[in-house]
Amino acid sequence: MKNNKTERKLIRNYTRQFYHHNAFPFALSILSTILIGGMNLILSWLLQQMIDTISQVSGAYSLYQLIGFTIGCILLIVCFKSVSYLSLPRFMQRAMAQYKAFALARLASKSISTFQQENTAAYLSGLSNDAHRIETDYLEKCFTLIHNAVRFFGAVVMMLSYSPLLTLIAMGFFTLPVLAALATGNRIEKAENRISEQNVQFVAMLKDCLNGFPVIKSFRAENSMLKLLKDRTNGVESAKCQRRKLNTVLGTLGGIAGITAQFGTFLAGGFLVLSGVELTAGVLLIFIDLTADVINPLRELPELLASRKAAISLIHRLASQLESNLPEEGDDVPCVLRNGISMEQVSFGYNETTPVLQKISFKFELNKCYAIVGASGSGKSTLLNLLLGAYRDYTGFIRYDEAELKGINSESLYDLVSIVQQQVFVFDTTIRENITMFRDFPQAEVDQVIHLSGLSELIALRGEDYLCGENGCHLSGGEKQRISIARCLLRKTPVLLADEATSSLDQESAHRISETILHLNGLTRIVVTHALEERLLRQYDCILVLRYGHIEESGTFDQLMSKGGCFYSLYNADCKKSSRNF
Repeated sequence: MKNNKTERKLIRNYTRQFYHHNAFPFALSILSTILIGGMNLILSWLLQQMIDTISQVSGAYSLYQLIGFTIGCILLIVCFKSVSYLSLPRFMQRAMAQYKAFALARLASKSISTFQQENTAAYLSGLSNDAHRIETDYLEKCFTLIHNAVRFFGAVVMMLSYSPLLTLIAMGFFTLPVLAALATGNRIEKAENRISEQNVQFVAMLKDCLNGFPVIKSFRAENSMLKLLKDRTNGVESAKCQRRKLNTVLGTLGGIAGITAQFGTFLAGGFLVLSGVELTAGVLLIFIDLTADVINPLRELPELLASRKAAISLIHRLASQLESNLPEEGDDVPCVLRNGISMEQVSFGYNETTPVLQKISFKFELNKCYAIVGASGSGKSTLLNLLLGAYRDYTGFIRYDEAELKGINSESLYDLVSIVQQQVFVFDTTIRENITMFRDFPQAEVDQVIHLSGLSELIALRGEDYLCGENGCHLSGGEKQRISIARCLLRKTPVLLADEATSSLDQESAHRISETILHLNGLTRIVVTHALEERLLRQYDCILVLRYGHIEESGTFDQLMSKGGCFYSLYNADCKKSSRNF
């Protein structure tokens, strides 16, 4: 019971976004829906009056009166439809925009560490395919339910006013579609959930294939990837096919029941007339018309409710994903570093059986530049990710000044630390917007970071408004890295982390980027590097050598070389490798 209450509360937090600052368009949409449904009933009444007038039933309206009623009905319908035209699309637009904005805001509140643990394909599906289902099956069908309710109750009242006996007979024909629809209604919800699950798998596979396109081509794995995509596509379409079959079954049963009810009502009415019950031709025909207004809502109700329930489950699925793995609340700390960063007996592993870092202790002093080197798998990138707060389930202590990292609010931590990574993401927009990350900064500050990051030549050649292309396809690797450095400098964080920032660049570009980082004064810089180039290594204040998750050695270039230890061997091995490549 408690879980159900928690689920309902969670869902309400998201569904209320549909109506937040959206009450007036919503109210107008409901009002117009009710009035339009009522006009359908009035048109049925008008049809009955016309038939009785033509049949010259005593007391019927004159033809001129009916013409006046008809013109009035047409004007009212145009009026009500106009209200719906102005209110309903506006309500739907604002409702979905607010729902997606709220979901995106919750997604943006996640920390790097929590986001890395999750399946992003679920979010892509939840904010695209699932959102479309929610729009059609939850919001739009809300108005369909209201419209059908007006038709149903209005029709029943009118039928009772004309002939309670014939109404009772007609009701007997309505049980078949209701029972049939109830029997298949739960299957619709399951079918909708299966479509969503299959779509998540398809989006995940498609995303992997697009991201790994160069690898797929280089290994000639196109056919294998196409087969996997085909299987995922077939899964989605198979789920949709099942949903369509259920709709067909419901439609067929409803259609048969509708025909049966209308003909049955007509025959029952004819029998009553022959038995001497006073029924006019207009009343008999309006009963047939009103029968459709009763049976169609009844036939559609289970499907509408099942679709709505399925949409709610999609809302719950997205909400559960967004509300899980949220960062723990921590303390705000000043966005300045006064003493440095200290690590005391820090150990970490991605699983309990395989430690990656073991009992790391070191002090990164203020405004100095550090290089972290070591063989592949020694834990270099993991150490940097710990400093960034990407993982907080380590043992030991990581302190920024006196504040332990686990107790620091994620937002405060990101005000302390920036990172330049090997793979730089560049948006398909201008160079300036990629530097500022779509925020407003004084031109003088932007110009300064452009100069410090070495982008002046690019800006002079192409201008700040040059479009970078999808993921920076119009820029070189070095140019993208300089944009990444400019971003960090513009944020003015006191700590700059660089994780293999030059590994994918040519030797000249890599050297220039490294020189740029080395000459950024006033920052504590911690650089994971694979390039053991003496001219660069001599400029670091300290070099940390990682081996099997331990700090094997630390010191300046000359100190480490004089020891003749791990760094000495690593450096000479790299020199020999470089000579062979040359």
